[in-house]
Amino acid sequence: MQTLSLTEAIELIEAATPFTAVVEGCLEVKIDAYLPVVATAIHAGGQLRRELLDNCLLSDKERFYEEDPATDQFISSQPITLVGRDSRFEYDLNRPRALSTYYRSAWSRQVWQRPLSSRQRVRSHLKHQCFYRLYDALLGKLEGLFPNVLVFDIHSYNHKRIERQVPLFNVGTAQIDMERWGTVVERFNRELNRIQLSDIKVESKLDEVFQGRGYLIAHTNARFDRTLVLPTEVKKVYMDEDCGTMFPLIVQDLSLGMKEAFAQTAAYFARRHNKRTKTSKNQMLSQFIDQDVLDLDRQLASIGKGLETLPYLNPLNIEQERRRFRSGCRRFSPRFKYKPLAVDPFLLKEKLYQLPFEKISDPAIRTLYQGIADNLSRRVDMLTSVGKEEFRYASLRYYGRPDVEAVQKARFLLQAAPLMEEEQPQPAINAEQAVHRLQLCADAWGLKCRVQMSSRLAAKAMVVSGRGKPTLLINRNRSYTDRELSALELHELGIHVATTLNGRRQPLQVLNLGLPGSNQTQEGLAIMAEYCGGTLTLERLKILASRVLAVDSMLVEDDFDQTMQRLIEEARLSTDAAFDVAVRVYRSGGLTKDYQYLTGFLKTLMLSGNRAMEPLLAGKASMENLDLLEELCQRNWITAPTSLVALHPEGDEDPIIKYLVRSLLH
Repeated sequence: MQTLSLTEAIELIEAATPFTAVVEGCLEVKIDAYLPVVATAIHAGGQLRRELLDNCLLSDKERFYEEDPATDQFISSQPITLVGRDSRFEYDLNRPRALSTYYRSAWSRQVWQRPLSSRQRVRSHLKHQCFYRLYDALLGKLEGLFPNVLVFDIHSYNHKRIERQVPLFNVGTAQIDMERWGTVVERFNRELNRIQLSDIKVESKLDEVFQGRGYLIAHTNARFDRTLVLPTEVKKVYMDEDCGTMFPLIVQDLSLGMKEAFAQTAAYFARRHNKRTKTSKNQMLSQFIDQDVLDLDRQLASIGKGLETLPYLNPLNIEQERRRFRSGCRRFSPRFKYKPLAVDPFLLKEKLYQLPFEKISDPAIRTLYQGIADNLSRRVDMLTSVGKEEFRYASLRYYGRPDVEAVQKARFLLQAAPLMEEEQPQPAINAEQAVHRLQLCADAWGLKCRVQMSSRLAAKAMVVSGRGKPTLLINRNRSYTDRELSALELHELGIHVATTLNGRRQPLQVLNLGLPGSNQTQEGLAIMAEYCGGTLTLERLKILASRVLAVDSMLVEDDFDQTMQRLIEEARLSTDAAFDVAVRVYRSGGLTKDYQYLTGFLKTLMLSGNRAMEPLLAGKASMENLDLLEELCQRNWITAPTSLVALHPEGDEDPIIKYLVRSLLH
């Protein structure tokens, strides 16, 4: 972080130039964008200069008890933040300058061995003055740009010494013109009450513990008629206030919740008081990607590059094992061979967890990147155990397993009687013809990819990203119907190739790596494309259902022959078809991925009824992060592309397929 003088910082503010800096060593300023919302954490710091430290009677722990730790993290998502770095024992920014230094004692406790000298007090007063000169310059600039300005003034308080139940949040209104600003105060209070924390009661009240009589709001009211300050106290449930131990996960959850409360309140303020009637919460956040995010994004993408999963999970000798199975081998158990891993897993993990996640100020973005790193780590665990007993547990951690409801829905589909029109034989298209047709489709859609044959696939087709053009591999040993190829166009090209290329175009490269949960989302979107495109058949649905059944059997019985028998008897598959499905789930040692085709489709279908699906096409995205993806689209951090295929049912689907699918949702 750069260091600036007060004069330099004010010059940047007057020029409306975004910057992040430490000003005069006592104040951290971040201005990502000049928006009418400011957040302050004036007691977040604990610095005490040496001459005062030597004279102080209080221990570090005793001083820390009276500070407001973590309040800087609570406001870090905001576009403009001011954070005090010095201890309130040196000077208190929430008191007038003349009263900001404690002569000898504070809160009935003696602080200094010797009373502070005039010289020491003046030096501290100059720091106090520095903060308010910059604060005044900032508010003056913002009031010149906008009709009204909102300031979130965030503090914390010790609650164990209070002998009654007190709220998690307290908003003080003693110095607020409630007739003028009351609706904003009430809205902020409601938004704070909506925050959810695990095992912690969330309650926000007005003037329950503190009335908001601090100097920052008084100073603002005296100088700025068009600025509303919201003095807010947070109960120290996020730490042990006695010993000072912080609880990082609670800090993170509070930061996420407060980000939402700030943004919703700021958007309401803009609509009501700044005449910006269509302002959304995401427009009250910075529209420019933080450089720290870009730096971390590049590092994470570099670590994850080339760590594609399926090429390592697919056996190299499927056809040889198929021939061995057909030869009548009793108690068949596949003996697959796999591609050697081309990365050092330990070095890769070491690099992952050395990344500076703490530099990302926005808690939601930071949580996303930490999740991606964890996801990559789980992927490494899976790849290093291919063909071993522990692979199954790594697969469960990465992909999960089908629950009872998923298995029941699969059985429901498998019990459906065959449709007459699907029993009619259709002419076969060989792999070479399929490659030609799919390449023509890709070219027509403007997708820069290759389509080629492979003899090492467990599936009929698979997309490999690679470092050059993405490649759609077609199983050399299969033949295809016209309808199957139409489905592959929608599924493989319209979703998998398209999202791969879209991810490469994004400013945030991790959208090409894959967000946590992206596999289920990608397969759900791909089946959804088949459904909306009219190529989803009952036979196809039954194949998806049989995969759920196969994963369940593999996890319960752990016997290839028994799984084959269940697929033949319950799913009514032919021996060859049952072998194909069983191979998919027993490859690598027990792969649970395949149940996600059906569950992902149903989740996508439910989501499509009331949400835009385009953000999920921005790369290897996930439904779990849809809210954040929509936020990033509105902030111009990513681009939501236009879909090449339909992802919302238009009402003209096959009535029988529509009935079966809708039945699965109830």
